[in-house]
Amino acid sequence: MDVLLVLAVLVAVVLLIAAPLRAGRGAEEEVEPAARRADLEAAKEAKYREIRDAELDHQMGKMSRDDWRSVDRDLRGEAIEILRELDRLEGRAPEGGMDR
Repeated sequence: MDVLLVLAVLVAVVLLIAAPLRAGRGAEEEVEPAARRADLEAAKEAKYREIRDAELDHQMGKMSRDDWRSVDRDLRGEAIEILRELDRLEGRAPEGGMDR
């Protein structure tokens, strides 16, 4: 009998603690479009800065040409994805993105 009572109390405590976490999950997933756009704009500017920094590192001899090309290609690919997401958010591109 005592085991059932302890188990019932434990279940009740877990449900009480988990309720706000379950309720908050949907709110986090549904980000306001204006906030999402602001996040993407900030990410775009940061990615452009990374591209410029890598180019400067290459020009100053801190990075070989091959390394710079690899890094530059990756960074530009990431920037393109951010720009595509911005376009989708603003209704300027189809949901699936552009075919390569």
